[in-house]
Order: sequence, then C-alpha cells, then structure tokens
Amino acid sequence: MPTEVKPVIVKLLRSLGSRKEVEQYLKQYSEIEAKKFAIIKVGGGIIQDDLDSLVSSLTFLQRVGLFPIVIHGAGPQLNSALSEAGISTEIVNGQRVTSPETLEIARKVFQKQNLKLVEALEKLGTRARPITSGIFEADLVNQEELGLVGKVTDVHIDPIASAIRSGHLPILACLGETSGGQILNINADIAARQLALRIEPYKIVFLTPTGGLLDEQNRIIETIHLEEEFDHLMACDWVSGGMQLKLKEIKDLLYQLPLSSSVSITSPDHLAKELFTYKGSGTLIRRGERVIAHPTLKTVDEKLLAAGIASCFGRALVSDYFQTKNFFKIYATDSYRGMAVLTEENGVPYMDKFAVTNQAQGEGLGGALWARLLEENPKLFWRSRNKNPINNWYFQQAHGSYKDDTWTIFWVGLDSFDEIKKCIEHASQMPATLESHVIADSNSNTQKEAP
Repeated sequence: MPTEVKPVIVKLLRSLGSRKEVEQYLKQYSEIEAKKFAIIKVGGGIIQDDLDSLVSSLTFLQRVGLFPIVIHGAGPQLNSALSEAGISTEIVNGQRVTSPETLEIARKVFQKQNLKLVEALEKLGTRARPITSGIFEADLVNQEELGLVGKVTDVHIDPIASAIRSGHLPILACLGETSGGQILNINADIAARQLALRIEPYKIVFLTPTGGLLDEQNRIIETIHLEEEFDHLMACDWVSGGMQLKLKEIKDLLYQLPLSSSVSITSPDHLAKELFTYKGSGTLIRRGERVIAHPTLKTVDEKLLAAGIASCFGRALVSDYFQTKNFFKIYATDSYRGMAVLTEENGVPYMDKFAVTNQAQGEGLGGALWARLLEENPKLFWRSRNKNPINNWYFQQAHGSYKDDTWTIFWVGLDSFDEIKKCIEHASQMPATLESHVIADSNSNTQKEAP
C-alpha cells in the first residue's frame, strides 16, 4: 500500500462505528457477487468540488476488497464548456436538448471528467479503469424535441465484469450508443437506474452535497421504508415536487429489484459510515415490508410468531403462552421477521416481546416496527434483563427507566408517579415467558428483547 494511502484508511476507519459493526458489514458484503455489491452515482458537482473526499472513500472500499461500479455525470462542467463555446443550454422535461454541436462538447467533457476521477484514484494507488463507451445501448428518445438524447435499451456488463476481475474499479461515463454506432447523451440518474436494473446490486448510492434527503427542519431523514412511509411522505406539505419525483423514481426502481436492495443518499466523505455502521450517515431507503397490527390473535399465524420469537431469543415461548396472556395488540411484518407483542397490564400497554431477526435488522425493519409501535401506543412500558446488550438502545428510546437486581424497566408516555410506580412493580413481578433451555443456531445475540 503506498504510504500516502495509509492516513486515508486510518482516517476512514476512525470515522466508522465499532469494530463489530464494520466486521459484520464486511462479511455481509463479501458474500455478495463482486459486481453486485454497489452502484455509486456521482454528480459532476462532486467531481468538481469534493474530489478528494470521493477518491478517499472509493480507495477505502477498494482496500477492503469491495469494487463498487461508479457512474458519473458532468453537468456543471458541461454547462461551463457550452457557455465558453457560446452554445445555450435548453432543458425539456428534465433532460438536456442535445444538438450535434452540444454532443461533441459533451463527449469531450465526459471523457475528461472520467479520466480526472481515474487519475485521482490511481494517484492513491487505487486501480481504476475508465469506461466511456460500450455499456449503454440506446435509441433516440425524441430527436425532434430533444436531439441526440438516448433512452437505454440494453446494458452490456462484460467490460464492467472484466474490470472487477482484474482488480480495477470500473468508472463509467453516461454516454450511450445506437446499434449503428451513433453516440447519444444519457441522463446520469437514468443511466444509473438502468444499470441497477441490469446488475441488481445490493446497494445503490447517490452521492450529493446535502448528504441525504432533508425533512421540514432541514435535518437529514435517516431511513425511509416505502411500504410504511411512502404515502405519508407524498401527503406532507414540506415534501417538494423535486423530492416527490425523486422518491417516486426510487420507489419504481426498488420495486423492480430484490427485497435486499436499497438506495442510500449520502455525501462522499460519509460514504464509508453509511455503508459500515448501523446508524449510517445519510438517507437509507428500502422497499421494506408492511407492519401489520393485529388487534387479536385471530389474524395472527401463531406458529410463525412463535418460531420467529424463538429464532431471535434462542429460547421457545412457554407452552401456555397464547392461552394465558391478555393480548392487547400484536405487530408483525409480512414475513414475521419483525414482531412486537403487546399485552394489557393494569390498563397500560406492556411490550412483552420485541424481536427482529438479524437479517431484518440489516434491512432496517426493526426501526420501522419501532416507529409504528410508538406512533400507535404513546403509553408503553417494558422490561429487559440488566445484561442485555441492547439496553443502550432502549435507554435512547425510553422516557424513563428503573433498575433492580434483575431487570431494567423502561417506559414512554407515563407522566404520573403513581402510574410509573405501579408499572415498575408489576413488571418486576411478572413470570418469565420463555423456556430456560437455549435453542442452538439462533441469532439471539442480535434481537432487541423484552422478555
């Protein structure tokens, strides 16, 4: 490794979360076919204004054995070049009208920016391969209205696979070609989406200066689960037309990809943190699953619920669990990989079980389940054994807590001292609802538990 690279790797490692988090994600990514790890779309503004952060982050990924497919635009650079040439820029339906003169300048600009990124990577000792043609086969969209603008009809991945096999990061420009060899201009976002549909990657990453989608208070939205949140976001006054369009495009993309695929929107300097920590640093968008609230056991698949809880906790439910509990509401995702069981204790909802499988946590289903739980149950209490490693997370979520020799009792929405006291006393004295013997091959060390 070149000496100038070492500080880059050290800096990025220090910016990440725990070693356990990094190792878990590395293992997860290493099990994916190399070319299916990630597609990273880079705007021309990032190459122009934040090249150092970009190449540092890409270098880190290559050093840990990961080979994202990078596709870039060059909008600001093309605007400047056209202005210098005295050619005006016309946009129709979000796409640049491309005359033969514009296309000739665009081709040179894309090639120049592609080589600029490749050379910056190679300066850090990161092998990269420029690929400016041969990937996107395209037809004219509407020559009369848009000129030489293409719509992708096919994606050829052999040059990408060849680059990765030889240890190079593939760096793609968004130029297409007709079957007859005519070069066409293709919008970089459209090219990235078509590439994703062909590759079916685990991650699709859009790098932006804002580092994510922003809420009404200009704070980054950490996660969006489309099944649960899309309609709500579309109805929010603060969601602009541009943001609505982006969310619709992302939804259309993810609903054509495997459930495991996700979209991340982040900044170049936070790319590693977004990919290698639970909390991330940007906006993570997943298709997700529905969280269904069952008011009674009648609509619950008891076998799936019991099996899911046993898988998460490593212990089975006691044999009379479903017969003796005063169930208030049961929440479960479509696949029963995320579950929350609420009982009613002295008129207050008690979270008897909160279980999320390891894979589902990686997909963010636990966060969606928890958000739904609190939205519909403003008053809630639960308990967790004192040595439970998830207690730090519970402390962050709870409004208050009390610890005895065995249990930590948590609550939200309880205001009265008498009510809090009754809930603490009741939770402390409740019998265990899990069998004592441990089931082998569980993921019980990863669930958020409330036994």
